[in-house]
Amino acid sequence: MRVDSERLPDIGPTSFWDRISPGRLFSRGEVIPVLRLFGTIGAATPLRQGLTIAGCATAIERAFNIKNAPAIVLQINSPGGSPVQSRLIYERIRLLARQKNKKVYAFAEDVAASGGYMLACAADEIYADGSSLVGSIGVLSSGFGFVHLIHKLGVERRVYTSGENKFQLDPFKPEKPEEIQRLKRIQEIVHQDFIALVKESRGDRITAAGDSLFTGEFWSGRQALELGLIDGIMDMRTKMRAVYGDDVRLKLISTDRGFFRRRAGLGSFSGAEYGISFAKGFADDLISALEERAIWARFGL
Repeated sequence: MRVDSERLPDIGPTSFWDRISPGRLFSRGEVIPVLRLFGTIGAATPLRQGLTIAGCATAIERAFNIKNAPAIVLQINSPGGSPVQSRLIYERIRLLARQKNKKVYAFAEDVAASGGYMLACAADEIYADGSSLVGSIGVLSSGFGFVHLIHKLGVERRVYTSGENKFQLDPFKPEKPEEIQRLKRIQEIVHQDFIALVKESRGDRITAAGDSLFTGEFWSGRQALELGLIDGIMDMRTKMRAVYGDDVRLKLISTDRGFFRRRAGLGSFSGAEYGISFAKGFADDLISALEERAIWARFGL
């Protein structure tokens, strides 16, 4: 985890002499931490930049612990993912906002949809670009089916379970209607929880739009503003200067998720064991990367 104390590149004066002028050196401008939440939400792999509470917790704590900062900024670019991880990150932000008595602003970049919009709901105010994609308040389960492929390859699937419903929705066997119905019932419960969270967060701002917001549809930033899903069309720099003055300083707090750092916890293996482990892990990572690509592709990105 790394905290970058430098100002964001697009904040502050561009002239070198402006930077070293006495007025800038002794500036008393407010410091606002910026927490960047980027990527799909769920388990992270070398080929997939996943957001999880385990990966974000330290950065969130550091953001809220910056002395005298009156607010926190969430910079969001996420198409969603795990509803559980989305909720855990949301709850951690709201808890600290109450404990530290700090206001939270969210700014959507390309997309803040599904779980990404849930993260935005952790803010007191949400802003986006007019062309951002916002919403998708629904629940999605996706995967791959390998039924025909496994037969063509002449591979025999062997699974042993205790419990008649333990072996459900396996990608190597044909789908069964009763298994799909069980999944849909679970999805409906998760969807209702999501709806309740959005209603609690947005309050009267979404009353006029009604239940049409909860069909899983997504909208442009300008449409989202009309529906009450966001509070304005504005970028982070402009809004923070409008609220805290031209001398406001934005401090970026980021998570370091490099390939070798994520693989550093592999433990102790022999050469052969390491090769097998790495090959299996790479295959899993490749599938995860394809799934992530499919999630982004839903939004044309």
